Amino acid sequence: MAKGSLNHIYVQVIDDGLGHTLVAASSLDSEVKGSSESKVKGDVSRQVGALVARRAKEKGITRVVFDRGGYKYHGRVKALAEAAREEGLEF
Repeated sequence: MAKGSLNHIYVQVIDDGLGHTLVAASSLDSEVKGSSESKVKGDVSRQVGALVARRAKEKGITRVVFDRGGYKYHGRVKALAEAAREEGLEF
């Protein structure tokens, strides 16, 4: 599920059956915040998407269902999703 605010973007991989968050990433993560020289929200969203995909793959998760949480599939949400796919996460 991808969520956003005016300043940050968050994403979680959730096991719906158990109701547990398996993996999460956000623009507040030190890996994104520290490496983000660009303040362009689309670039930061791409970094968050790549980070969540790497974390998911580390836990053996390769396929997910992408829930936009009511957000339109464009801009930051689209950038996050495309980066996650490029890192090997399948939707």
